[in-house]
Amino acid sequence: MAYSAGADSTALLLAAHRRWPARVVALHVHHGLHAAADGFESHARRFCGLHGIELRVDRVNAAHDAGQSPEDAARLARYAALASMARDAGADGVLLGQHADDQAETLLLALSRGAGLPGLASMPEFFERAGMRFGRPLLDVPASELRAWLLAQGHAFVDDPTNTDERFTRNRIRAVLMPAWDACFPGFRPMLARSARHAAQAQRLLDELAAFDLAHTGMPPKIARLQSLSRDRQANAVRYWLRISAAVAPATAQLDELLDQISACTTRGHRIHIKMGPGHVAREGEHLQYTPTL
Repeated sequence: MAYSAGADSTALLLAAHRRWPARVVALHVHHGLHAAADGFESHARRFCGLHGIELRVDRVNAAHDAGQSPEDAARLARYAALASMARDAGADGVLLGQHADDQAETLLLALSRGAGLPGLASMPEFFERAGMRFGRPLLDVPASELRAWLLAQGHAFVDDPTNTDERFTRNRIRAVLMPAWDACFPGFRPMLARSARHAAQAQRLLDELAAFDLAHTGMPPKIARLQSLSRDRQANAVRYWLRISAAVAPATAQLDELLDQISACTTRGHRIHIKMGPGHVAREGEHLQYTPTL
């Protein structure tokens, strides 16, 4: 169990501990990103000691690289730490405490950024990362129900002070948009969750089409065979190739530039070299190649 000591993970930790006594291990990641982090760890140790739950703590360096947001760096460090601690504990999966409000916020955030289907699909219930399986069993449960359940039983939890910092877009969505949606569309959370599931289903179909097209173009893709596809199918195939081979999600402008170059590539001397994520896509002979920047 990923246990931040906040309300959501506290509720899930207690529920899991009651269902599988002596089989649940709490995993706490100390990011060191704000002054309250030490207090979170201290609370986690007291709480787990009180309830007889094994606790493992990992202190990570969440410093971000140039061009990377602090939030992305912290998220990557957190998943790597959770996976490592889970393996050390002999676990084959990690449960996360994200709930229905988190899912709604994620979808609204994706809409605000003009995201495509992967973003609109929001958070999957199950996924793999860093060689570990993760699950989110609370995606249909509103945050208010989790807090009410904890308060009714007198269980303590901590509130992350950064969650109210409206310099962050997600926090502005939580503070301003979510109450407005509640006022205009009571019970909207399940509706947004349904939209996210529809987007995820559509993305799975596009992935199947991309795999089919890449079986034709080869891996890495042969430029001439990409040119035999429509532009939309080229875009879909290239996105999928970059995602599964390099974990890269190209920006729309970068992908459009690459597709223009693929279309214009009619001579042996035509050069393709386009920045893409932390690396670049270039022409090497008859194929496209992705090379990360060292």
